[in-house]
Amino acid sequence: MMSKYDDASWHYGGDFPEGLPQKNGATHTGMFLNWCINHDMISEELKEDAKEGIELVKRREITGAEFVMDCCDGKFSEYDLNDLGNSFAKDYYADDTDFGNKYSSFADDFVNIFDAKAEENDYEYETFYHIEDTYENYDLMKKVIDYRFEEWKEYIGS
Repeated sequence: MMSKYDDASWHYGGDFPEGLPQKNGATHTGMFLNWCINHDMISEELKEDAKEGIELVKRREITGAEFVMDCCDGKFSEYDLNDLGNSFAKDYYADDTDFGNKYSSFADDFVNIFDAKAEENDYEYETFYHIEDTYENYDLMKKVIDYRFEEWKEYIGS
């Protein structure tokens, strides 16, 4: 049984803000998976199952969140990544890991970078789910993931 890292439906139940598209429950997941697609950390199965979607992500014609919703049924699991991707996701994307506690977790980085961006522009996000699913935002997050990946390589090498 493959373990699931995330599922948009976990987010758009309950406290999910009214009036937002369900896709907003996958914005953060989509940014991580987009990074994995562009760093060749996805599984052969996903490459076969979602060939077209992967090309669209690489060309920036759809966002990672759109990919998660359209090609992965809103879910993100071990099945989607290769060994390297899963090793990194288990330490960084998963909550409350040794690596995350020492450095930072993906969710914390995601919130912190966009809260900082909002503050610089004199506004604040009503919720985590109001963070826009744009390539401008992906590029901000991408820098953070790149940095964490370098830290992670040192961390596992230690």
